[in-house]
Amino acid sequence: MGIELVDSVLSLSSFLTLTIGIVVLFVGRRLNQSVGFLKEFSIPEPVSGGILFSVLFGLVYAVSGIEVEFDLQARDILLIYFFTTIGINSSLKDLLKGGMPLIILLAVTIGYMALQNLTGIGIASIFGLEAPVGLLGGSVSLIGGHGTAIAWAPKIQEGFGVTNAMEIGIASATFGLILASLMGGPIAKFLINRHNLTPNKEEALDIGVSDKKSESQITAFEFLDAVLALHVCGIAGVLLNEGVSQLGLDLPLFVTCLFAGIIISNIIPDNFPRISGTKWPSRKPAVALIADLALGTFLAMSLMSMQLWTLIDLAGPIFTILAAQFIIAIMVNIFIVFPAMGKNYDAAVVCSGFGGISLGSTPTAMANMSAVSQRYGNSHLAFIIVPLVCAFFIDLVNALMIPFFLANF
Repeated sequence: MGIELVDSVLSLSSFLTLTIGIVVLFVGRRLNQSVGFLKEFSIPEPVSGGILFSVLFGLVYAVSGIEVEFDLQARDILLIYFFTTIGINSSLKDLLKGGMPLIILLAVTIGYMALQNLTGIGIASIFGLEAPVGLLGGSVSLIGGHGTAIAWAPKIQEGFGVTNAMEIGIASATFGLILASLMGGPIAKFLINRHNLTPNKEEALDIGVSDKKSESQITAFEFLDAVLALHVCGIAGVLLNEGVSQLGLDLPLFVTCLFAGIIISNIIPDNFPRISGTKWPSRKPAVALIADLALGTFLAMSLMSMQLWTLIDLAGPIFTILAAQFIIAIMVNIFIVFPAMGKNYDAAVVCSGFGGISLGSTPTAMANMSAVSQRYGNSHLAFIIVPLVCAFFIDLVNALMIPFFLANF
């Protein structure tokens, strides 16, 4: 629970990191309440606070030379909590109903990933850089995120002689995360206003609870019941993860917990006897509340811990690649994703999520959709198909696409 200063590195424990993350979330909420355009364009609250604090920690480093380092163990647990809630709220009936939109979104995403890599390679060649550098500014770090960048950077460094591959990958993933966080809300607002879109029906929120008192009263036992269900699915997710790893398939733990939640929620009958004396808490306000808390705190901790000072020396080519990727992501969203998904309200919410995954990460996509849903209305379909595409299929496609581009470009 302590603080340690060694060689100008201020290390904060997991407890303190979580505490600061909560403060960041509250600061983001106050900022969104005070600064009109943040709320108007549905900028997620953890993004507002997280970026502010990352800049402040950067200023601390610039003035004092002290680097603030966070223990992010609690953050990773929150990610598992969040995706487990998505699994618990999913039903096979809805998955079958969303089958065609899921296939369409997956096809569009695969095509976009190839376009993203070609864009990165093309811009890198203008600067006289090798194709692997362009890939680091493509699906390796952008749609793949920090995890994929960290996993592939050593291989690119060893195999292609890109000595600063790790720095390029992390820098691209970091700035991509910021752009993705800022892109989803404005895109959804533009589409909703331009096409005068509204939800087909009023739905309970998948993430968060309504501000209406009648919908936000949750008892302590309802909250504990939801936590118990999450832990049951978490245990099943760990066992499932170990099982698939024995088959040679390496999946992030949050993905198997997501699938464990889906499986358990759809095989437990309504009259199944539970120690709590209640039905399985699928789509209950307590689960939505936990999802909101976990996602918001996770994203706040992720953004506040960005070490912006490590990225200054890589600004030129990276910013050019990211600018091109940003413009292409917006165009693909408006002119391809939105029409392909049906030009309705669900499609607009999906676009806010696609804006998150195109340059950022799955949690960014979910935060974008959550901010839009809390302002305009929920889209349960979007909260089903987007996490399935970006939390599962993207990693599998990227694992095949990256070696293909490295071998052929």
